[in-house]
Amino acid sequence: MSDPNGMLDRGIEVLREPVVLDHQIDARVMAAIAGLPTPARSGPFLRAGDWLIRPRPIRIRPAVALAAAAALVVAVVGLRERTEPPPSLQTTPTATAAREAPTVRFMLVAPSATTVSLVGDFNDWAADATPMEGTVTDGLWTVTVPLQPGRYRYAFLVDGATWVPDPDAPRALDDDFGRPNSVLTIGGT
Repeated sequence: MSDPNGMLDRGIEVLREPVVLDHQIDARVMAAIAGLPTPARSGPFLRAGDWLIRPRPIRIRPAVALAAAAALVVAVVGLRERTEPPPSLQTTPTATAAREAPTVRFMLVAPSATTVSLVGDFNDWAADATPMEGTVTDGLWTVTVPLQPGRYRYAFLVDGATWVPDPDAPRALDDDFGRPNSVLTIGGT
């Protein structure tokens, strides 16, 4: 691209020249703004809003702060006592409560399996203690077990020989025999 008149070169030279700015420009602009009249705010709602947002110093006496803290503690303790049932209505663990443990449904998809058992620390890892029921069509093996709140390690025993951890549960540390297990936590323990 050619520039026969040198216009491009002159434009570049002008753009390279330093620009001198007035260092007092900020002060002049702020002085001009301060000299402008403030808009009139009329009406009861606008005046109330101005009153609400106006800054004010807050002074709190130590005795008042202590009284407020004491009132807060009394309120929290009062609410806490209200939410707990009286001792006459609290239940204690009994044999009936043990029978009404929450039930957990264990499932495993093993289409080629002929037998599947659930083994875990809740049944002393006994292969015949908790057999699972399976369907021929989709290979879904299930069993429902009542378990008290706690933490349990378990696995599935497929065809009496293959130890399979639950693919849908977190893994537990391997047991002392090197077999993979899964872990289940019921409740807040």
